[in-house]
Amino acid sequence: MTVFIKKLTLLSLLLFTFLFTYGINEIDSLLSELDKTMATRAQFDQQKESRLQELKAFLREPGISFGQKYLLQNKLVIEYEPYKFDSLVHYVDVNIRLAVDLKNDEFLNQTRLHLSRILASSGRYKESVDVLEKLDKSKLSEDLVTEYFTCYEMVYTELSFYSRIKEHVNRYANLYKAYNDSLLMYQDSNSELYLSIVEKQLRDTRKLEECRKINSTRLAMTNLGDRTYSIVTFQRSLSYGIEGNTKLEKKYLILSAISDIKASVKDNASLTSLAMILFKEGDIKRANRYINFSFEDADFFNSKLRLVEISNILPVINMAFQIKSEQQKSRLRTYLIVISILSLVLALTLLYISKQMKKLAQARNELQSINVQLKSLNSDLQNANNKLVDLNGELSETNHVKEQYIGSFLSICSNYIDKLENYRKVVSKHVSSKKYSDLFELTRPGKLLEVELKEFYANFDYTFLHIYPDFVKELNSLLLEEERIVLKQDEVLNTELRIFALIRLGITDSSKIAKLLRYSVNTIYNYRVKIKNKSAVAREDFETLIGKIGSFSK
Repeated sequence: MTVFIKKLTLLSLLLFTFLFTYGINEIDSLLSELDKTMATRAQFDQQKESRLQELKAFLREPGISFGQKYLLQNKLVIEYEPYKFDSLVHYVDVNIRLAVDLKNDEFLNQTRLHLSRILASSGRYKESVDVLEKLDKSKLSEDLVTEYFTCYEMVYTELSFYSRIKEHVNRYANLYKAYNDSLLMYQDSNSELYLSIVEKQLRDTRKLEECRKINSTRLAMTNLGDRTYSIVTFQRSLSYGIEGNTKLEKKYLILSAISDIKASVKDNASLTSLAMILFKEGDIKRANRYINFSFEDADFFNSKLRLVEISNILPVINMAFQIKSEQQKSRLRTYLIVISILSLVLALTLLYISKQMKKLAQARNELQSINVQLKSLNSDLQNANNKLVDLNGELSETNHVKEQYIGSFLSICSNYIDKLENYRKVVSKHVSSKKYSDLFELTRPGKLLEVELKEFYANFDYTFLHIYPDFVKELNSLLLEEERIVLKQDEVLNTELRIFALIRLGITDSSKIAKLLRYSVNTIYNYRVKIKNKSAVAREDFETLIGKIGSFSK
């Protein structure tokens, strides 16, 4: 029994270790994906702008009716709601005036409800309630009644959260619950709104397992890149935050932030919340980047409430980032001072060697002069002269040996300077990012050049094929069928393909290619000729066509 318990304990420990490591790796992977998505924000915003311009183009078409104009402008309101506050308000105002002109109560009520929701989301709760109180609920359609209760629910949710007076908090909370109950009466039990209300009630009462079951159902109804997906994942992170499960809280905040960027949602909260968690964990650099990214979105959206929220956090993270940067700069200055001292010592050594060489040259000249004088002596001094000749030969040999050593020393010094500079950069990089284990690994002996070269090839292959995924296929299409290149198992690119990959990137000079790939110029030239001889097109056009692989103007 004891042996069984020990085995079970060991198995549990191994399982926990595996799950913990997997969780860390998953978060790192998601953070990398978030960073990549942030880098392509302009691409998603351009897609958003294209949709907006398309709707605006429809508005400018001649012969469009006022009813159609209202519906198109209503679509613009929906598009602008999470994107740009000023434009959102503009089209709501335009639609209110248009609904009044059309004397269409349905349109007017719908737009006023839009206005109420906008005011509530921007912190203007009193104005939002004023708009709602002017509406006659009995004259609203069923869909608008839902929107009517939703607006009230939003106002009192926010007020109960932000109010600091306990009496007001309780009153607002009771009003929020009342409007929640009213909303539920008008909703299908399988609808997104119904499920979101039930989920929040479960979260507020700390029934977190049931809350997440509802959330999973909602999550299955949407996709990454939708605004609803961003909201659902953010709300899921809240449940893990209540539990203190930071790992899963971060996971769903990351997913929410990625979805926000892909949906061009500028009025967002996920990235700000994530930045605060990372800041508390000590990841200052990434937290600073995320909070500044959030501030840019909030500034673009131009909602004062969101700007105020982020502005309260931004200086704290920025200050911490600046302090950390100054510490890193201080360490870097120390390294630079050490390197400067070593460089000065090296320079002094070279100066000393130079002076010694001049002395040796001077001594050589003096010996040659003495040798000439000795040759003029009589035969009685011949033996001494022979000895001097032998001595002169020995001195010449010694001088030659010294020259060889000096040349070798200079070469070593030169290489040392290069290696020292490269080593400084690597050390500085690892120290600044606190990768001490990598720094330790760097000092181990090994085939560094071979490893670095393999890594260089692997990185080059991966990056190049990421840009031109069909490169191998398209290059083969330019070759005779029987001469096409067939890669070995686990081979991504071979030497021939890398040469023409560099040509595709605009590097056509064989000497530059040779330097990059660590081959001789003749080898590179022979590879190029060999491949062109297999061409299915004219040889003179082959490299031109290589340069067009994957291009839009091909």
